[in-house]
Amino acid sequence: MRLDVTAIQRGCGNGDIKSFRHLCGAELDHFRAGAKAEGPLTVACTYQQSLFAEESGERSAPIAFVNVRETAGWSTEGAQAGPKMAALLAASAVQAPDYPLVTLASDGVILIYGRDEAAIEAGRLLSEHLDVTVMLREPREIISPVATSFPVVKGAIRNARGHFGAFELTIDDYARPRPSSRDHYVFETPRNGATSRCDIILDLSGERALFPAHDLRDGYLRADPKDPGAMLRAVLSARDLVGRFDKPKYVEFTPDLCAHSRSNLTGCHRCLDLCPTSAITPAGNHVAIDAAICAGCGQCAAACPTGAASYALPPADTQLHTIRAMLLAYHQAGGSSPVLLLHDGQHGTPLIDALARHGDGLPAQVIPLAVNEVTQVGPEAVIGAFAYGAAAFRFLLRSKPRHDVTGLRQTIGMAETILAGLGFEGRRVAAIETDDPDALLEQLKGIGRLASVKTPATFKTVGKRRDLLRFALSELHRLAPNPVDVIALPQGAPIGAVSVDTSGCTLCLSCVSVCPTGALRDDPERPVLKFVEDACVQCGLCQSTCPEKVITLKPQIDFRAGRASAVVIKEEEPALCIRCGTAFGVRSTIDRIAAKLEGRHWMYPAGDKRLDTIRMCADCRAIAMSEQQFDPFAGVPERAPPRTTEDYLRRPDSKT
Repeated sequence: MRLDVTAIQRGCGNGDIKSFRHLCGAELDHFRAGAKAEGPLTVACTYQQSLFAEESGERSAPIAFVNVRETAGWSTEGAQAGPKMAALLAASAVQAPDYPLVTLASDGVILIYGRDEAAIEAGRLLSEHLDVTVMLREPREIISPVATSFPVVKGAIRNARGHFGAFELTIDDYARPRPSSRDHYVFETPRNGATSRCDIILDLSGERALFPAHDLRDGYLRADPKDPGAMLRAVLSARDLVGRFDKPKYVEFTPDLCAHSRSNLTGCHRCLDLCPTSAITPAGNHVAIDAAICAGCGQCAAACPTGAASYALPPADTQLHTIRAMLLAYHQAGGSSPVLLLHDGQHGTPLIDALARHGDGLPAQVIPLAVNEVTQVGPEAVIGAFAYGAAAFRFLLRSKPRHDVTGLRQTIGMAETILAGLGFEGRRVAAIETDDPDALLEQLKGIGRLASVKTPATFKTVGKRRDLLRFALSELHRLAPNPVDVIALPQGAPIGAVSVDTSGCTLCLSCVSVCPTGALRDDPERPVLKFVEDACVQCGLCQSTCPEKVITLKPQIDFRAGRASAVVIKEEEPALCIRCGTAFGVRSTIDRIAAKLEGRHWMYPAGDKRLDTIRMCADCRAIAMSEQQFDPFAGVPERAPPRTTEDYLRRPDSKT
């Protein structure tokens, strides 16, 4: 493997770069000396990571390890991979903050759900390690044992909920076996609606999974009972699920920022639609995220328009800082037309390793970036990458993803629309769905040499996703080949305007009261409706709340919105109290109400001075009614007497 030290030094100009031929062997003393020095240390080798960690001595600062072999050097284009190596080394210098943990506890209570002897055999294998119960669905004639160390029952799981350490099942057709069972199990009279609680579920039923995105549900193991190897792997996995386990709290949630609902009217429901595990549920005006169920796909955070849901592994700004460091180092090292390849560790890393060891390796222009979940990446990362000088952006997915990736496809669609609108030709953002290293290489080579911005941006910002996206968009617009002002976006985009049919708007301002971001505003002095497009998140609360149904959402990006002041949508003359002159409403509305009531309602005969109270403020109206000794029940038309209980309890054969 060749090392272009000159290119690496250009890309990592603030670092002291040293190269070796056998650092883990004959030159190990050089590492020991480097480990004693103060300051950050990066070793561009992961093959002997454990050896270097052992030889680092009492070093207080951690050592960063970067793989430049399978990702860069082991390639038919390895001689040109110096800029990519600089990018990978620069990314290692970005420190991710610590993330919170969620602790799950299991006492080893397991329910094995199956149909035949395979489930009972799994129970035998686990009975010495776990508290086992086997439940058979529609069991055939199964030989009853002379003695058993765990219970065997029958039943069908109607509903399953909960998480590892706290599953709750609703069971129909539940019955225990009779102690008198002789040659085969004979069960008692079954009953429905039984409840069972357990820490672990081993599903060997061969039927539909009990949970959506079941591969992501910790503590729920599933195997085909006809596949002995799969069943054994599931049994071995279950055996170790006893004790306390820490998992990342993937998503931080701020309820006050949530735009889900107001006054029982639903607005934004993006996260609810995208969550593959059903970890997100409505909770009044906002949603709630069950951290014990959340599997960390990150689609909720990537789609959240207000920043109420934010990903923690790493935060969005840290991820953007990593992309910035990679691309700036790549360009400084002399690289061109970089392609950013986002992948996960479980699927993407082995695929890249296989391509490097048994194929041509990654092209020199392709920079891989491993993330916890590919679906955690939002539009701010994609748009920011192009502002920093990326030529293309690819997401590496499984050929059959473990969960729905609609959120990622929406991110790709929105980014593609923006880039095309700004004059970036070609297919700039896409997903590569494959489990074949050769197919991956073929698609990467098919990207070609696309042009990036002439002078990459260098901005570095912190904050929530929306702030990052806003800044990245402004920078990309400044550098774009065709910097148009307005681009129409796909439905569901978190950026846009509202369209109001002003002829039907009564300026009731109910939309202002529910707007969670202040995009819709009023004026305490006059009847006016204003709009700030830069603040609109397209949550839809104004649309669902408007009593006249005159508001529609208009997904778009107006690059001038960040500098624009509030726009007046509708303004009318105020209604002034005829007694004190105080403004108390909209004049056209008051005139319309008075016209509808005068002479048409028994309380307001034509020409009666009672009608003047309609044109007064609340205080003056109360005074006038008191002065006139107004009796609101005087002149009430006679009506039929109210019906009583006796009226409803009359005999059916009685005449009415």
